[in-house]
Amino acid sequence: MGAGESGVGAALLASRQGHVVFVSDAGSIRQKWKDELNDHQIEWEENGHSLERITQSNEVIKSPGIPNASPFIQKLIAEGITPISDVEFAARYTDAKLICITGSNGKTTTAHLIHHVLKKGGLDVEIAGNVGVSFAKKVMECQPDYFVLELSSFQLEDMYAFKADVAILLNITPDHLDRYEQSMELYGRAKMRITQNQTERDVFIYNGDDPQIKRQMEKVKTNAKVYAFSIQQPNNVAAYLDEKQETITIKNKLIMSIHDLALKGKHNIQNALAAGITGKIVELRKESIRESLSDFTNVEHRLEFVAKVNGIEFINDSKATNINATWFALESMNAPTVWIVGGVDKGNDYDELMPLVREKVKSIVCLGKDNQKIMDAFEGVVEQIVETQSPMDAVGYAYQLAKKDETVLLSPACASFDLFENYEDRGLQFKQAVRAL
Repeated sequence: MGAGESGVGAALLASRQGHVVFVSDAGSIRQKWKDELNDHQIEWEENGHSLERITQSNEVIKSPGIPNASPFIQKLIAEGITPISDVEFAARYTDAKLICITGSNGKTTTAHLIHHVLKKGGLDVEIAGNVGVSFAKKVMECQPDYFVLELSSFQLEDMYAFKADVAILLNITPDHLDRYEQSMELYGRAKMRITQNQTERDVFIYNGDDPQIKRQMEKVKTNAKVYAFSIQQPNNVAAYLDEKQETITIKNKLIMSIHDLALKGKHNIQNALAAGITGKIVELRKESIRESLSDFTNVEHRLEFVAKVNGIEFINDSKATNINATWFALESMNAPTVWIVGGVDKGNDYDELMPLVREKVKSIVCLGKDNQKIMDAFEGVVEQIVETQSPMDAVGYAYQLAKKDETVLLSPACASFDLFENYEDRGLQFKQAVRAL
């Protein structure tokens, strides 16, 4: 169910394994996916689900975007079918060690960083999952020794027998609460599923500073070896930032200045600590880990430097689709900032950003169809608020509002679906508009 990257990947793997496969999508299927399914002689339907046919299946693999609360899924469950995620399905067909990362923010960056650390250390490793690469398709293509998997809470919801060899939980902050009855407890429980089925041979790495993780860990007991990291306190943790906030120490062996880290900002220190612990667990040399943490290049659309135009720096953080991600972006700004924000609101509470906006932001450019909530929140807090509905206009106004040695930051704090296909489309259009200057 669902014919996107994950659904089509699962269909191809299932077909390869000798199953009779049928793909069903409630909406229209993109032509590239139709072509791929047709090439492999896999039957498909679009613009609706055939309940009778689907209930005859031995197994249903569903896209993480389809909520379990949806009436159709509830009908399947009533028929005795519990849908699973594509990751659960694909994991049956690989013997690779699975290093799995989840969290509300930073998981894509950390997954790529860990992949970089392992690859540079000479290990046979691939990356897949929520980073936009189908795990099922990767399993068809190669059988590495390690897979680094980014996992969303939506994927974790539909995983039952799956086990991570190394599970990493970065943070639990408000996101997607519309899918979890506005409950941080339910959302946190979904994130904690990354530890399910772990044994004493496995490892769980977590953020020792995160209050929601601490709360969940009181209720969810794990059999795995547990390693915490912290940027607030250096005691009883496996990796930490020193009290002077100048060096990081990983498993008492690797000490490194934060100025040598490729990624800046406190949240990226946390990501580096998680990656460093992982590197030590797979027994990489500390010199190799240090080098990897210092020469890593960040992923596209996450605090990505785009260009400097007449002394004004443009930063693309389109992947920031919630308040917490934008908080991290604003926190890492060191110059007066024109902030481009807006899109589809996910129940945002902009009060959380108020201290940072007062300190760092000089003007706001709204980029969305409905900007009223943003305008009401920050009226009187910044010098100017401008409304736009295209990246070209947003960049144009931001360029006029910024001065030499200042920064224009696209960090929307919202989903992209009002004006764009997805956050990648939003980021690419932003970059095109900047280059057009």
